[in-house]
Amino acid sequence: MTYEQRPIKLDNPRAWRTYLGGKALSALHNEAGEDGHFPEEWIISTVAARNAGREDVAGEGMSHLFNTGETLKAWLERNAVGALGALHVAAHGAQPGVLVKLIDAAERLTIQVHPDRDQANKLFQSAYGKTECWHILDGRELAAESPCIYLGFTQDTTEAKWRSLFAAQDIPGMLACLHRFPVKAGDTILIEGGVPHAIGAGCFLAEIQEPTDYTIRVERTTPSGLSVADGMCHQGLGFERMFQCFHYEPQSRAQIAARYFVKPRLLVSEEGGQVTALIGYGHTQMFAMNRIQVWDTLTLSCKPQFSGLYILSGEGEMTCAGETMRIRQAEQYFMPAGIDRISFLAAHGKPLVMLQCFGPQCMDA
Repeated sequence: MTYEQRPIKLDNPRAWRTYLGGKALSALHNEAGEDGHFPEEWIISTVAARNAGREDVAGEGMSHLFNTGETLKAWLERNAVGALGALHVAAHGAQPGVLVKLIDAAERLTIQVHPDRDQANKLFQSAYGKTECWHILDGRELAAESPCIYLGFTQDTTEAKWRSLFAAQDIPGMLACLHRFPVKAGDTILIEGGVPHAIGAGCFLAEIQEPTDYTIRVERTTPSGLSVADGMCHQGLGFERMFQCFHYEPQSRAQIAARYFVKPRLLVSEEGGQVTALIGYGHTQMFAMNRIQVWDTLTLSCKPQFSGLYILSGEGEMTCAGETMRIRQAEQYFMPAGIDRISFLAAHGKPLVMLQCFGPQCMDA
């Protein structure tokens, strides 16, 4: 079996962040661990985290082929067409054009925004902005507050008002300018570049996004009291230009819910398992993500398109091109574009639940 037909097992890189969390990630790996400053696990990552003061930590958050020192980025550059597919390489070059993360927040994240592609090109000379999507995996109540998210400006928020609240560091005032939504396991939310947002305390989620780490923050201090460096706020743009990244389009709560809360769509349903589309190319051309559930056996035909596979729970076997490998909870794989068929077998009493994540659309889907 050639590499184009073989799942490539990856390591599980964690990334330092300004906010606290990560206890649920440790539990996912059956490890003891408390909340700290490594609340994210990155998946099929070819980009490094941007953290002021940690520039000496080379390649933080980047994926490596399991038990090797080789980054996924370097491996893809050597095997681009076979791994990513000719159509993808023609459109996007030798990199996947997508990044996936597991995020466990023990505190509310700072209010932030990411540039859309136009602003990313203008301000950062980047082909990618950071439109993203959250799929809620679980939640925990912290400080008597249930998991929630903040998303989009309220109808009475103007740029002048937003700048004034930032200058005063009026955090309650800024939060009041955003719509607040309670969330639960199974919810999926699209966040377009330019839309302000924050993940609330207690959220454990999978995030799929464009492959950048450009994050504009408007809070100078995190909820747990950590000072946020100026560069971590404006990402090198300066405090004046960073406000160009926000979309000031006022939308009602109902409009936000209708536009950004995505309903799942059943794609495959068989006796041994099913596949559900969580976010598809009908919502954004930048990425797609499915949930695969296997309680017995399930065989899937694949388009000539790479993907990332993460086993959220269970264990069993995965077979491609006649070769079978054992798989289990918390493992992640890069699935090359040459894989045309995958068979899954769940171990007795240990049904498989997996996320399969896809890069930008470059074919009919």
